[in-house]
Amino acid sequence: MKLVLATHNAGKVVELRQILADAGVEAELLGMDAFPDVADVVETGVTFAENALLKAHAVAQATQLPAIADDSGLAVDVLGGSPGVFSARWAGRHGDDEANLRLLLAQLGDVPDEHRQAHFACAAALALPDGTEKVWFGSMPGRLLREPRGSNGFGYDPILVPDEPAGNTRSSAEISPAEKNAISHRGQAFRLLAADLSQFVS
Repeated sequence: MKLVLATHNAGKVVELRQILADAGVEAELLGMDAFPDVADVVETGVTFAENALLKAHAVAQATQLPAIADDSGLAVDVLGGSPGVFSARWAGRHGDDEANLRLLLAQLGDVPDEHRQAHFACAAALALPDGTEKVWFGSMPGRLLREPRGSNGFGYDPILVPDEPAGNTRSSAEISPAEKNAISHRGQAFRLLAADLSQFVS
């Protein structure tokens, strides 16, 4: 069975390969680097699920293989769920992690610690060339720090302290990748996908 993960991020491909293997799924997982002629998909959705489905359907049609895509971001309670789908470009330029962090922390500067709840959210989508689709969701709740801590991870990892395990005081950037995968929004969504995958492809 061949599957395509709609990303050029080699780390994501490795992560999903491990999750599929742990779930007993025997599949050859390919990243978008294996399909250099397929154009990147513009994320025009207003929800994580819409963006994940946009990417999965486009890649499934272009490759004629089952395609998996995810979209994820940070949702801050006192900001009504923002940055949300705009997480990667919150400060204006896509993927500028440092600028995004600085802007968000400035916006939350006068928010007291007891009101700094937030969660990472992920939607993982599967699309088949015939148009069949399914979406799975994951969430990692926590609270936001006032200064970044840690060097693991990326994005907003240095400012979110996950609620799990109980009593945790480390940011998402201070825990090991294995620990993070066990509790992360992306890990949850992809494990749910892996458990159901045999219902859609064989």
